[in-house]
Amino acid sequence: MNRPPPTTLAALPPPGQHARIAALRAYGILDTPEEGAFDDITRIASLVCHTPIAVVNLIDEHRQWFKSEIGLGVRETPLETSLCAHAILEADFMEVPDTTLDARFQCNPLVTGAPYLRFYAGALLKTSAGHALGTVCVLDTQPRQLSDEQRSVLRALARQAMAQLELRRALLHAERGRRYRSRLMAVAGHDLMQPLTVLTTVIHGLRAQMADAGDSEQFGLASAAAQQLGTSLSRLAQASRQDADQDPAELAALPLDEVLNAVRDTWSYIAQRKGLQFAVAPCALRVDSDAGMLRTVLDNLVGNAVKYTPHGAIRIDCIPADSHVRIEVTDTGIGIADHLLTRIFDEFRQADPSSDGLGLGLSIAKRTADLLGCGLTVASQPGAGSTFAVIVPRSATTLASAA
Repeated sequence: MNRPPPTTLAALPPPGQHARIAALRAYGILDTPEEGAFDDITRIASLVCHTPIAVVNLIDEHRQWFKSEIGLGVRETPLETSLCAHAILEADFMEVPDTTLDARFQCNPLVTGAPYLRFYAGALLKTSAGHALGTVCVLDTQPRQLSDEQRSVLRALARQAMAQLELRRALLHAERGRRYRSRLMAVAGHDLMQPLTVLTTVIHGLRAQMADAGDSEQFGLASAAAQQLGTSLSRLAQASRQDADQDPAELAALPLDEVLNAVRDTWSYIAQRKGLQFAVAPCALRVDSDAGMLRTVLDNLVGNAVKYTPHGAIRIDCIPADSHVRIEVTDTGIGIADHLLTRIFDEFRQADPSSDGLGLGLSIAKRTADLLGCGLTVASQPGAGSTFAVIVPRSATTLASAA
């Protein structure tokens, strides 16, 4: 008697599917653009696990959608062929050393045909209520098995991705409760640092064991990506502090060159390492502002210029007027497309989604400028560069002396 051909065993919906889907969609993450923080996670996963494919995967009702992916080239696939749909049925981790030997995947089109997947390992993205939203997973076209250290890193990256989702949701959907958002971000920031510390420690330990120079270099890249995640956390903490303090800033007369010199000292070496010229024009003017907050504005503007200027120069100029000083940060970078100019100061907006960071720098600059009572404008030409201008009130003592 002829047996019917085997069929793909699609995963059954997990218990509490309706509540799980509602929880997923509450994050507002589905179908959003690429973000550097999530791309860092897939890059680290691929490097540490030595796999050609790594994904931050979210399981929707009828599809799996990839917030970030390396090695696939698509942003979503049908749920029927999803390996991750099986992973979210597990407690916290699923590893399949050889998919051809697993009854769930033997007949899966992704196993029997291109890309001929043979290995899968995924750590779950779980909410505090226990809903599995998806995975941080790695895949290969060869059978294999992860080491204990690699599993540890993958779990840490899943916690990192989940913390990023929590922080992103807090920033996007708690506008009416900014003080509560600040407390939430502080707690989430603490949780975020724990997996990051584990991740960095494990990467350093694995790198020390590498005899091959090429492998050591790869782990060096992973370590650099982990450091970038730490920088992203600092940016988030900076944003939360601003949200906690909505009172007007206490302004005082201060020499503008003191702030500009501090900005120059911070960014000169970084710009030089990137091969950029960085100049700050001398300025003897005094302004009414807060030195720390004004520096936050300028640091974020210069940091944005360094990020998006592959070659050329960055310059800070001060242009005096009767009642204010116009501080211009000009670069010769990639510029900003016209359709992005109206939203460039929004949170999580990046001129280039593949760049480092979370897309918070300009949002922080704008919010801080607002607290200072300063205007913040931008003019840009794609492919030729941008000029951001901060309009700062001139000090009354300066105006009096000039009169």
